Amino acid sequence: MGKRRVTVQTPGGCGGLRLAAEFIGKANAEATVWVSDPTWANHKPLIGSAGLKFKSYPYYDHESQNVKFIDMLKILQQVPQGDLVLLHGCCHNPSGADLSPEQWEAVRDVALQQGFNVFIDLAYQGMGTGLEEDVHGVRLLAESLPELIIVSSCSKNFGLYRERTGAVTLVCDSDESCATASTVLTAAARANYSMPPDHGAAIVQLIMNTPELRSSWEEELKEIRDRINKLRSQFVQKLKDAEIARDFGFIENEKGMFSFLGFQCRSDQNSHRELQHLFSQF
Repeated sequence: MGKRRVTVQTPGGCGGLRLAAEFIGKANAEATVWVSDPTWANHKPLIGSAGLKFKSYPYYDHESQNVKFIDMLKILQQVPQGDLVLLHGCCHNPSGADLSPEQWEAVRDVALQQGFNVFIDLAYQGMGTGLEEDVHGVRLLAESLPELIIVSSCSKNFGLYRERTGAVTLVCDSDESCATASTVLTAAARANYSMPPDHGAAIVQLIMNTPELRSSWEEELKEIRDRINKLRSQFVQKLKDAEIARDFGFIENEKGMFSFLGFQCRSDQNSHRELQHLFSQF
């Protein structure tokens, strides 16, 4: 536990989200969680199972293939004090469209103005632009806001899906609040799963504390990130080569493993063969 921070290990990012929901429910049972439209399909089942209510804010524009930030900001300016706004730390799932540094700053400003809390799901750090770049928004909010909830996962960037390694971190406004939050959070963890699996966390700890292993991990993660971004560029080029009139350049600007392609496929066999041929080249 740090001066303003308490972190509890969880059974993967899913366990972190569920534990965070338990904590929110105990802190403010009437709180509403605002999620992006669209958001990861499992956010509502995981968080809602703790009895929390949901509302949504606009996020992705299927016409412009970008973040509907003006519309998003208008809704965030109506979120009341005590509610929570769930943001994707990077590599938005399922759109791949992330907030820019300037947009993160605007979110920070409206959070300070409205007094709502921010809840960040950080599942893909290092798979977008870089390990540090992918947490620009998280660091900005942690430095600026009195309170923050962050759920992180090692499933993707460490390849530890089956080891269920994650964490929930609370940033608090004082030492006293941090101590109280720690008590509530650990009690909720005890009631839910008692102790999380150890092996995955031990692997992460070994890697992070061994300079040679950490350097090797960062290089491997960079290879994964570079391959994802290369495939995005290749896919856009293949679509151009296929003389498809629509501009799919937006795919290259997105981050992570997700994108809305907006394909409307004909049901005839020729169109199926064309798509199969296109995707077989990857």
